[in-house]
Formats: sequence, C-alpha cells, structure tokens
Amino acid sequence: MTGVVRANERGFAFIAPDNGGKDFFAPKKNLNGAYHGDRVTFYHVKGTADEAVVVNIAERNPSPIIGTLVADRRSARVYPDDAKRPVVFIPHDLTGGARDGEKVACEILLYPKGRAPGGRVLEILGEEGDLMAEELSIIRSFGLAEEFSKEAEKEAQKAQNSIPEPQNRRDLRDKIIFTIDGDDTRDMDDAVSLERIGGRYVLGVHIADVSHYVKFGSRLDREAYGRGTSVYFPDRVLPMLPKELSNGICSLNEGEDRYTLTCEMTFDGDGTRTGFEIFESIINSRRKMTYGEVTAICDGDQNAREKYADIAESVDLMKELCLILEEKRAAAGCVDMEISEVHIYVDGEKIVIPPAERTVSQRIIEQFMISANEAVAEFMQKNKLPCLYRVHESPAPEKAADFFAFLRDLGVNVRADTENLKPRDYKNILDGTADKPYFNIVNKVMLRSMQKARYCGQNLKHFGLASECYCHFTSPIRRYPDLFVHRALKCALHGDKEKAAALYSGLLESAGTELSERERIADEAERRVDDLYKLAYMADKLGEEFDGICSGVTAHAVYCELENTVEGVIPLEDLPADSYEFIEGKFILKGKKHRFRIGDSLRVKIAACDLGRMKVIMKVCP
Repeated sequence: MTGVVRANERGFAFIAPDNGGKDFFAPKKNLNGAYHGDRVTFYHVKGTADEAVVVNIAERNPSPIIGTLVADRRSARVYPDDAKRPVVFIPHDLTGGARDGEKVACEILLYPKGRAPGGRVLEILGEEGDLMAEELSIIRSFGLAEEFSKEAEKEAQKAQNSIPEPQNRRDLRDKIIFTIDGDDTRDMDDAVSLERIGGRYVLGVHIADVSHYVKFGSRLDREAYGRGTSVYFPDRVLPMLPKELSNGICSLNEGEDRYTLTCEMTFDGDGTRTGFEIFESIINSRRKMTYGEVTAICDGDQNAREKYADIAESVDLMKELCLILEEKRAAAGCVDMEISEVHIYVDGEKIVIPPAERTVSQRIIEQFMISANEAVAEFMQKNKLPCLYRVHESPAPEKAADFFAFLRDLGVNVRADTENLKPRDYKNILDGTADKPYFNIVNKVMLRSMQKARYCGQNLKHFGLASECYCHFTSPIRRYPDLFVHRALKCALHGDKEKAAALYSGLLESAGTELSERERIADEAERRVDDLYKLAYMADKLGEEFDGICSGVTAHAVYCELENTVEGVIPLEDLPADSYEFIEGKFILKGKKHRFRIGDSLRVKIAACDLGRMKVIMKVCP
C-alpha cells in the first residue's frame, strides 16, 4: 500500500493510507529511513493488528524544516521546532551566514543511511526568542504564502481600475445600507439593510460580488484557491486576495459604489422566513460602523444615537429582529457555543488582549449571515446547482459518551442517547451549566467531542446550527468556498444552470477536501501565533497573581486558564507538597491534602514564560 508517514516525537509513526481506512503503526525500526510527511510504500505485517513496514520512499516531504541553528567550530545542526521532523546536519559552507542561535528555514539534500540527514539553510528568520522571528517561523512552518505572483498582482491592479456601472443590476444605492465590523477590519464583505413593511421584516444581506473581478481559472483565482482563506494574526493579515481587491474595489467601503450579490429575505413577527430573493445589485454603503458603535446605539447611548441618527432606527429594528431570530433558533435546538475568544492586537509596540466580548451587534451580524447562508443553500439545493455545503455531522457516539462521562464527574446530570444525538441535547447541557464557573471549560470539551465542520459537495446538514441546509455565501473576500458558491449561483441567475455544472465538473469532492484542509491549517497557524503573543504578553507579568479555572489535569501537570484566555501549566513538582494519584478518566489529581479537578477555581502566580515549550509556567498560590 501507499500512504503518508505521520511521525511521533518519540520515534515511532503512523502511516495514513492514501485510499483511506485505518492508520497503521510503524515502530522506528520499521521506518527504514522514512521521516514525517514522506509518502511511502509499505506492507501490513501478517499476524499483527496494524503493524507496518516501510519498503520504499516514493516521495520525500518537500516542506522546509524550521528550527534553531546550533553551531560550533566543527559543524552546525538545525534542531526543528516541530519535534516530529528530524535534526538536520548543515555543512558550514551551506549555512548561508546563519549564526549560532538563529532561527532558520532549511531543506534536506541528502539522506545518508544511519545518520542525520544533511541540508542547507534557505532563509535566516532572526534571533531565537525574538517575537517577529518566532512568528515568521510559524508562518514558514505552515507553508503560508505572504506574497502574490507578479501575474496575480497585475490582474488585481487591472480589476481595481474597473469602475462599477449598473448593468442589469438592481440599483439599491438609495437604500439605508451599512457595514458592521471590528475596529480594525479593512476587507468588508457584507453590508446589511432592514425595513418593516406591512408588519413583516425585509432583511437585505448584500455581499461583495468578488466573482465579477476574479475570473475562474485566472492566475488570481488559482492563487486564491491555493490559499483557501485569509489568515489573521495580531500584527498582520495574509489575505486570500491582493489588497487592491480585498481592501479596494471588492470591499464595501463607505460612500463608494460597489457590485454586490443581494439575498433579500422576508420574516414574519415570530422569525419565520416567508420568502427570499437573490439577485445582482449595486449599493453604496452609508456608514462604516464598528461593533462598538452599533452596540452603543442599541444600548441607548445618546451621543451615539445623535451621531448616527440616519441609521439609528434601522439599528433598533435589527436588534429587534436579531432577538426574535435567536429565540427561534434556540427553540429549534441551535447549539450556541460561547467559548471566550479574544481578538489580540498590537497597539504600537504594545500587545493588547482585551476582555472577550460577544455584544448584541456581533449577534446581529451572526444571525443575519446565518439566515442568508441558509437561504442561499436552499436555493442551490432546490435548483440542483453544484455547491460546497458547510456540513457539521452529529458527534461520534464514543466521543459523546466520553463527554457525558466528563460532565457526570463534574456533577452535571446528562440525559441523552449517544446513538441518536440531537442538537437540543447539547443545547440543554449549555443551558444547565451557564451559571457555573467551569462553563467555558464545558464549552471547550463539548467542542472537542463534536466533529469538525467541513466543506462537502453533499448536503449532510449542520448539527451545531440545527440547520437542514447550510453553505458559506457571506465572505467571498476571505473564504474561497464562498466564491465557489457565488460563481454557481450567478450561472443560475443568468439562466444557465448547465454552465455551473460544466464549470465545476469533477471538482466538488476535491475542492471540499482541499479547502477544508486549508481552513484547518489556517486555524492552527492562527492559534499558534495567538499563543506566541499571549506568551509575550505574560512575559512582563512574572511574579504577578491571577485568578483562573483548572482547564486540564494529567498525571504530570495541572493546567489553568485565566480570564484573558491565557492558559498556563503547573508542573507536578510545583504543586503543593503531597502524594498525588491521577484518577484517569475523571481528570482528577488527588492527594491526601489537596485535589485538582477540571473546573476548580485556582489562584496562581506567573513563574516563567518558556518560549521553547511555548508554555506559561504557573505556581499555585498558598
């Protein structure tokens, strides 16, 4: 069989077969020179459950190894940040001028039998421990693209010079339409409008018509597909599209005419959608509003209401409809995950971690975008158009059972059938723990018990949203699946469904898999960089005390999450002196005098920030 090696830092590996199915286990002695990420030919050892032996290396892992150069007079070696990758020997004349202690990217040139592979330095990233060097190391390790090709840049510049003129588009420039985004948002995909007509709500969700400028199969399109998504870090964005488009002609900037795709929906007084229409349009956004400004209007702030008097009534109506839609979704069993996530940003040279918030303005946009995504997905399904649905399947019974066992150990009563789970079962758990100190931990463990949402050419429903039919339509500037949907949708609007089928012939399955993987990589990279910035943020708080919640327990350590979402580790040897026993399955570390359990309140002191292990080290306060 053929497959890809997934190494473990302890030397052994698993091999994921190319044709799917279960992974095979390969002890170090059976790898025969194969390393993490290599594609290999292997065989299953007869008489074993899953042991494999590598017989041939078909393709070496092409991605560079990121690590720290350690040099002396005789030799140099790169010790990888990812312990699953090998240490690389670098001859002095191939170090590219890198010095001892610098972070570098290197490639492997030789694979001598029985010895460390040999290679050369490709790029010097900076001094180990330097924040920018460490961030760049993460960007390189995930293979994220920072620059666009000259051809793509030329296409983007040409597109930005095209001035929108309404051609067979519905002209909505006289309507009260505006954007609502974060303070530092530059790429504005969506704008909203809302009117009450004859006792019904008429909601307009107006989305940037990116497909008008990014043609299928163009160099610009191919590079956008390769990225799959924009990636957001505290100090920068790696956009899916060049800034000429993402911040320019496609962005729904205040006071500028823009091409859009509009999904106009009608709701009755209890939030039931009674109809919808999708059409090409041209808009002119009245205001560039932030979440904070809209929240202030909703909260009755007089200064805000006077400053934005032209849209205040629309905002009031939006809050009204949002609450109705939330109540309707809750009644349907929508699992409203409220994990505290913070938007880390850099103010000058200062790292800022503001309190995690989910304001009414953010909820307005969530509800309106979900509504539009559902309507578009239904349109795609009804018209049998090729569509990348956003699917979220029911939790696997064994993972749900583990989650319910965890809850019972916390003292939470659970009544649900793991073989026939409903979204309402998970919603009831959240409702029942909403006032507990461990609520955020329950959210996180619940999320881990659920399957990951992904893109798929078949409608497999969305468990978390309790939605029968769902896709992504509202963010084509920063997500390629949305652009994928836009193109097929526009074919239908132009009366040519056959063109949509021909356009995406044979692409649905591969696009769903590849774009889901790009999303996974981007999410992981964002988490790694956020952790890096949290580490840097806590570095000048050594010796300070904080309140937190026990977020994890192992036989060797206790983990604590602070209110600012920074998670630290308390090694076993730094816990109060006691004779501890780890009770597996219950996540309890129990001593004769002390006990640590997930959800317990803790008072901790910041002891160290270990950049090498990417850990904040804490101690329990007496």
